[in-house]
Amino acid sequence: MNLGYFSYPLPANEPVLQYGPGSPEKAILKRTLAELKKKPVDVPMYIGGKAVKSGNRVDIHPPHEIAHTLGAFHMGDEKHVRQAIDAALKAKQAWADMPWEDRAHIFLKAADLIATKYRSYMNGTTMLGQSKNAYQAEIDSACEIIDFLRFNVHYLSEIYRQQPISSPGVHNRMEWRPLEGFVLAVTPFNFTAIGGNLPTSAAMCGNTVVWKPANTQVYSAQMFMRILKEAGLPDGVINLIYVDGPVLGKVCFAHPEFAGVHFTGSTGVFNQMWKTIGENISSYRSYPRIVGETGGKDFVMVHKSANVDAVVTALARGAFEFQGQKCSAASRAYLPSNIAEEVKRKLVAEVQTMKMGSVEDFGNFVNAVIDERSFDKIATYIANAKKDKKASILVGGTYDKSEGYFIAPTVIEAKDPKYTTMCEEIFGPVLTIYVYDADKFEETLALVDNTSPYALTGSIIAQDREAVVMATAKLRNAAGNFYINDKPTGAVVGQQPFGGARASGTNDKAGSMLNLYRWLSARTIKETYNPPTDYRYAFLNEA
Repeated sequence: MNLGYFSYPLPANEPVLQYGPGSPEKAILKRTLAELKKKPVDVPMYIGGKAVKSGNRVDIHPPHEIAHTLGAFHMGDEKHVRQAIDAALKAKQAWADMPWEDRAHIFLKAADLIATKYRSYMNGTTMLGQSKNAYQAEIDSACEIIDFLRFNVHYLSEIYRQQPISSPGVHNRMEWRPLEGFVLAVTPFNFTAIGGNLPTSAAMCGNTVVWKPANTQVYSAQMFMRILKEAGLPDGVINLIYVDGPVLGKVCFAHPEFAGVHFTGSTGVFNQMWKTIGENISSYRSYPRIVGETGGKDFVMVHKSANVDAVVTALARGAFEFQGQKCSAASRAYLPSNIAEEVKRKLVAEVQTMKMGSVEDFGNFVNAVIDERSFDKIATYIANAKKDKKASILVGGTYDKSEGYFIAPTVIEAKDPKYTTMCEEIFGPVLTIYVYDADKFEETLALVDNTSPYALTGSIIAQDREAVVMATAKLRNAAGNFYINDKPTGAVVGQQPFGGARASGTNDKAGSMLNLYRWLSARTIKETYNPPTDYRYAFLNEA
């Protein structure tokens, strides 16, 4: 029953706490980190609102301190996937029928719980489980996830208000229905906020969800799930399971009630998903929605008029914050010959000041990469560059996994603009630069556009406005998020809706209305007050 039209105005972005010396937030966070390390957790799956333990326990270790055990999670199998689907379908009707304002208030309450009671716990589990420093955790697992919840409530309320016009004797209206069936959310390790947004954005629209996070993000994912339950999320609306990807795909993509997938991860996995869904298309009740944000080989294009210090800072932050493990991280840079030597000299000096180590030492700018598999992959790229005459290591190039998966921030200079590390996604603290003839700016823009199959983020740094205009036009399809005189990272919900095209995904822009439309199925209803009683139109009369 609707008893009024309720207002959910555009919210303000959650303020980012700075964790400066002597600040109360720093003291609270340090206490929480100590508490979390002292209390190993036994993490169940959550299926139909019940805590499900398989007995197949997988230990959780901080990537920066692999000798320590934070606890363990219970790995599921095919049976648990089926149970999660059944629970989602069982909860679906009641959830879809719940008045919008009641659904909305669950997510708004969750946002407030994160902003207050659980802020240090969301940040602490992200720091320990994903080796993210305090500031990077704050902008991710506190501010961004809060923003996703609050802004999506506002955006969905605006969508519900969108109604067609009516003519005399007729009333038209639009229903914004959830999809038929269940939605699958598959989330990555690198952003706790993505782990929160992908299932909740679909659920907010009235869908019920099966959520599979990366195993390396379970520690923070389970904390968010506990918060959702405290906020009043009904049983079965979001079902959190930990299973291998092939097992998940085998069950979900063969199910006739599969309604869509909300995915962030590798391009290869997404391509395989799309292929499997296509092969099974005749078995589904409806055409599934396929939404994905995948890989990136993000660029910084520097013009000869650029401010050197602005370039150095954009590269240092853009490439090495969170160890370069952001989808948007600066991975390739093009430096004009007139300022290249100064940029390189200052960048090397800046990188050499970066401390690396545990997240518990707030003086460390760089922490560990996520796991041994990632460490070995990144180390191979660096080792190959050391031996290759087409490349040279300007700074960094060292790595050690004896205590944690530590790779020093590394800058490679490539003599060939199509050198491997200029083209392939590495997903680690490795930046490759190429020096181009400062008078060949336009030709180099074409090189930037054609070097990589990805098109996620990129930036132009220039003081010459004509150069900015040219780069913005020539690189129109090279990045879904384009930055002028800034690093290519740090999209804020409501300010820079995020997503890319080409091999970087479907560009459905998380943090905007565009994404929410994908989880809705519109129904148009026309009501005629005085229906005609004779089929004949006036034009049939000749007299």
